[in-house]
Amino acid sequence: MNILDKIVKDKYKEVDLKQSIIPAKQLEASVLFERKTTSLANTLRHSQTGIIAEHKRRSPSKETINQNTNVGQVAHGYENAGVSGMSVLTDIKYFGGSIEDLVLARASVQMPLLRKEFIISEYQILEAKAYGADVILLIAAILSKEEIKTFSELAKQLGLDVLLEVHNEAELQKSIMPSLDMLGVNNRNLKTFEVSLETSKSLSKLIPDDFVKVSESGISSIDAITDLKQYGYQGFLIGENFMKTENPGKSAKEFIQKLR
Repeated sequence: MNILDKIVKDKYKEVDLKQSIIPAKQLEASVLFERKTTSLANTLRHSQTGIIAEHKRRSPSKETINQNTNVGQVAHGYENAGVSGMSVLTDIKYFGGSIEDLVLARASVQMPLLRKEFIISEYQILEAKAYGADVILLIAAILSKEEIKTFSELAKQLGLDVLLEVHNEAELQKSIMPSLDMLGVNNRNLKTFEVSLETSKSLSKLIPDDFVKVSESGISSIDAITDLKQYGYQGFLIGENFMKTENPGKSAKEFIQKLR
């Protein structure tokens, strides 16, 4: 069993437990459930830099990235740096995040927030809305075409943007549908954790122009972004590059200044 399969297996158990404690109706009664969301897709279309900065404490490939951060301070630093949006990892077991990280980030900033999670249930989409997300991530590798359709349509009903992540042509072809806003190409193979920007380049021509193209993982230089922009990418998800430093917001600010 590869790491992705393990994560998904554990995620089903986690979601079942959460639903037994906090029913969906309680999520729908949340104050933030009525909040008007901000579109990350529209923000990226009008952004000079397209940076989506991530909050990530650890990962299966790199056990510790930064365990000493205050998510509210990081969010504030990222917003001051001029990023287009922030990705907040909410997986506990493998990434050291939590759904509370999302609500703390929401309390600190106005910019679009992406809930970075392994979504396998409609419950998690209601949860994302209730805790202040503007965008959800759907991962084609762990979902059927029917699930992608059901989940993305629910997200749109709730006013959430949808970023659909693919790793290869087969995942892309099964996933293209009008209820998506952004198509993200993950340069990291989630089964082997190897990274190559060639994945984004080779899939770029297959992504229709209706969708905002986002390149994810392994982006650590200005040159990489300049290169990927030539392939039509408007969004660039950067996690470890900022998070591995003592002050992620300051690192993001310096990076964006160079990029501009």
